[in-house]
Amino acid sequence: MQANSVTSSATATISTESPVPLYHQVYMVLRDRILSGVLKVGDRVPGELETAEAFGVSRITSKRALNLLADEGLVVREPGRGTRVSHVPNAAVVHGNLDSILDAISAMGLETEVRLLEFGYPGADHAVARALQCDTGFVVQRSVRVRFVDGSPFSHLVTFVPADIGRSYTQDDLATVPLLTLLKRCEVEISRVQQTVTAVAADSAVASALKVAMGQPMLKIARVMFDRDDRPVEFITGIYRPDCFQYRMDLTKSGADQFKAGPLTE
Repeated sequence: MQANSVTSSATATISTESPVPLYHQVYMVLRDRILSGVLKVGDRVPGELETAEAFGVSRITSKRALNLLADEGLVVREPGRGTRVSHVPNAAVVHGNLDSILDAISAMGLETEVRLLEFGYPGADHAVARALQCDTGFVVQRSVRVRFVDGSPFSHLVTFVPADIGRSYTQDDLATVPLLTLLKRCEVEISRVQQTVTAVAADSAVASALKVAMGQPMLKIARVMFDRDDRPVEFITGIYRPDCFQYRMDLTKSGADQFKAGPLTE
């Protein structure tokens, strides 16, 4: 792998007008190239001087960026040998299917591990009240969980459930049993789902839980589930590491100008 092919058009990817520090912009560009497979294990990463010239930044800035990569375990920096990629991509990547959300969620619950970080019954703030269609201050169950695949954290989940439903299971239950399973146990039948997908930057809590750098781009999925009476029974916000999680939807043309979602294919 030649350095100039790795850093080509690098200056177009960073901006002096951005509030994000230059060293972090350089770090994110190089990190993305490592995680996307442009740079593979053993490949040489441009050194401090080459990186500084390619991105049009100072050598101190490029050094800070390369040190961040090393701190995250993505590269190894050795005197006399330079900087080389040490990151090995995760063997397992979790996929979500927009066409069969409930099936995908259930499968994810069975195929991954979960760690419960927080559990309690606070009053709903404005955002939660709007999602669950309740009054501000209405008591809800709030939980914070982290999901792991092959021992690596890939999602940070904050979930809100109306208290009358949440009290039908315990904190220990939620730490060991998928939430959809617990809802089924208390005879809650999901009839429809509203979901939005967007991108966010990792805050301090997410960065710590998912072992990523603060400010790193992440995938955010916000979901509200409704029961047979069209009552919102769950509001969840999930932040996912894009190197470990992909959301895909296949579209099949069903009419002149209409497309329908099809099953997930590899």
